[in-house]
Amino acid sequence: MRHPPRLSALLTGAALAMASCAFAVMGTASGAAAAPLCTVKYSVVGQWAGGFQGAVTVTNNSSALNGWSLGFGFPAGQTVSQGWGAKWSQTGPAVTAVNEDWNAALPAGASVTTGFIASWSGANTAPGAFTLNGTPCTTGPGPGPDPTPTPTPTPTPTDPTDPPGPVSGAPELSVTGNRLTDQNGATRRLLGVNRSGGEFMCVQGHGIFDGPVDEASVRAIADWKANTVRIPLNEECWLGLDNIKPEYRGTNYIDAVKGLVGRVLAQGMTPVVELHWTYGQYTGNSSGCADVHASCQKPMPDARYAPAFWTSVADTFKSDRRVAFDLFNEPYPDRATPTTAQAWTCWRDGGTCPGIGYEVAGMQDLVDAVRATGARNLVLVPGIAYSNDLSQWLDHSPTDPTGNLAAAWHVYNFNTCSDEACWNSTLAPVAARVPVVAGEIGENTCGHAFIDRVMAWFDARALSYLGWTWNTWNCNSGPALITSYDGTPTSFGTGLRDRLRALN
Repeated sequence: MRHPPRLSALLTGAALAMASCAFAVMGTASGAAAAPLCTVKYSVVGQWAGGFQGAVTVTNNSSALNGWSLGFGFPAGQTVSQGWGAKWSQTGPAVTAVNEDWNAALPAGASVTTGFIASWSGANTAPGAFTLNGTPCTTGPGPGPDPTPTPTPTPTPTDPTDPPGPVSGAPELSVTGNRLTDQNGATRRLLGVNRSGGEFMCVQGHGIFDGPVDEASVRAIADWKANTVRIPLNEECWLGLDNIKPEYRGTNYIDAVKGLVGRVLAQGMTPVVELHWTYGQYTGNSSGCADVHASCQKPMPDARYAPAFWTSVADTFKSDRRVAFDLFNEPYPDRATPTTAQAWTCWRDGGTCPGIGYEVAGMQDLVDAVRATGARNLVLVPGIAYSNDLSQWLDHSPTDPTGNLAAAWHVYNFNTCSDEACWNSTLAPVAARVPVVAGEIGENTCGHAFIDRVMAWFDARALSYLGWTWNTWNCNSGPALITSYDGTPTSFGTGLRDRLRALN
């Protein structure tokens, strides 16, 4: 969140089974088999009573296309209610998915994936025929849906034809297409909470964490059926700079963070360590403070210390790929630069950015710092506009030699992109290409009506989300999930807790 207060101030989860099929139509000419026009993979990503999420990947095996239309028919009365990655329509059993403007080009050998939510009753038989621009490209019946998956760790199936089962405990996460997967190749989701305090207590001279982070308090998070805890950090405290009290900086701070990470792992949850507050004086539009030190959210990380922070953090945790890295909390270079184009360039490349008076470390600089250590851990890369805008993330995403980057996104009811129309138009295209993790979701109403909508949208697409925040603050001054560190929820927290328990 933009200004974490101090104390009282301010469809289905981790193991998604896949049922898939690949078809190639073979025509004949003079008795010889012709090259297949396309290959289609139809998958039931998740299923529940009366509904399911599907995905279709089509590979163009012919000449390049500039505009495409995928057609198929549902054989058992299934009805599409929403879709992404294409413009979806349905007349009777006939379903059509037409390209969006951003994915109209389909070169020879290229693939495109689209997804949808549909209802079903009685049977959920897969389509048996597909067309690309009106030409048949598959034959034969598709597979039936997988049984409803469960996100809790389960033993690896003994039947080699079954989809892979998830590993036990916290997984080593990798990016596979637009999914997060574990060592077995099972799809995983990050579902849980933020544990705020490490970003502000030390720089304010009050301690390292806000409230207890002992075994009992971490176990209370796990009791909500969370599988992930995001841990915001302060770069000056980690690096041990002189403006921080000795007892709260350097080795003392690092050891405290390592201890919390270890307790999160011991409960079978994924720790996400995240750079929250950074060095650099900024007094421009939407400034959080005039202080040069890491005492508030800055528009971008600084080139002076942020790469060194990530070099040290990556060195500390690179031997354990169960730990994920979140590069920077909420970039907002768009509030400083004259144009959005300049903001995205600043975001990726850093350097001297218009409106920002200190040398900036871009997202590419931070990815490079992490990978230079040999760390292959999952890295989350946030967008601009306080991480609420991913509209140009795909065009500007950093280069990663390991291919292990996911997009991080934040949403509150007071953000610009806070309704389904915006999510469908700007978020869904990103989610069709890379994993999306909503690192913070929340609302300032002391209720959960807004995050209920967010979670429903994310659940329908098997995406990840983390509630802000596991702290006993007054929900009127910032979204607080709990009233006690034993896990007693606020009315806001009840919405997240009940959703997590229902998924598990």
